[in-house]
Amino acid sequence: MSDPFKEAAGIRKVLTADETAEGRLDAWLTAQVGEEFSRSRIQALIKDNAVLLNGAPVTDAKRKVRPGDTYQITLPEPEDPTPQGEDIPLDVLYEDNDVIVISKPAGLVVHPAAGNWTGTLVNALIHHCGDSLSGIGGVRRPGIVHRLDKDTSGVMVVAKNDIAHRHLSLQFADHGRTTSLERAYQAIVWGRPRQLIGTIDAPLGRSTSDRTRRAVKRPDNQDADEAITHYEVLERFHEAPDATAFASLVDCRLETGRTHQIRVHMAHIGHPLLGDAVYGGGFKTKANLLPDNAKQVVNRFPRQALHAYLLQFEHPRTGEVMHFEVPLPEDMEELAAALRA
Repeated sequence: MSDPFKEAAGIRKVLTADETAEGRLDAWLTAQVGEEFSRSRIQALIKDNAVLLNGAPVTDAKRKVRPGDTYQITLPEPEDPTPQGEDIPLDVLYEDNDVIVISKPAGLVVHPAAGNWTGTLVNALIHHCGDSLSGIGGVRRPGIVHRLDKDTSGVMVVAKNDIAHRHLSLQFADHGRTTSLERAYQAIVWGRPRQLIGTIDAPLGRSTSDRTRRAVKRPDNQDADEAITHYEVLERFHEAPDATAFASLVDCRLETGRTHQIRVHMAHIGHPLLGDAVYGGGFKTKANLLPDNAKQVVNRFPRQALHAYLLQFEHPRTGEVMHFEVPLPEDMEELAAALRA
């Protein structure tokens, strides 16, 4: 008999927990269906109301399985893995036959992936550029040579042909050590770093507790990648006579480019970014110490306060040094203004 999970969408699979069943629902279901689906895929199915218990959707992946429970799983329709062009507005800073430079807003995912198959920067670029994007990154990442987190705003460059892609990729891999590449960010962090100018040299790797997060690792850890961030405190908010501050505006420059690097490094030295629920959630109650207006602005700020304001690179065809800067977006300006007040 064929496995229902290998057939078309909509085919249902019914699983009944026997007397030995125990543990979390997502873990138990993953064990039952073998290698066909990962635990994260099972969690996504639960989130999408595709798992039923007694005819009603189960929405809690942590729910404890009880003997006698009968679960019904329905597969959703398969999605086209090839991204399509979508008419999503782009803030284009520069464009020619080789590159396009844009100012990415916060909230825009760079490329399609699980949970974000549409509505991404790649979909917008396909609509804007047509077939001119480089294909080196594959169908889901055409032209993408670097990325910003979904909730990080700022300048990005995208390659429009394969020669430009290779040239830009080499520059980003070099991190500006022998080229003109330069990347700089502004972040609003909790407190004030003890040193106003400093360097954070702390290797990063996947967190052992959550694979979507990054964590500082020992240098001899086989999962550790070199990560170096240079920072400078530009402004202090609500500074006290003892030189402490409620928050600070910090300039960060990358000597390496690891996932979540600035967010993890600033949290590592005790100054996570405002709005960063992943690496700075424990600091959120500090907003209660602020006047009401500032407290409201801080509490409703929806993302990590991080903006890639500067990008410099060598043009892949002419060799000209291209320099782009964009000011803080409106939401971070409002945050900074509230903290100054």
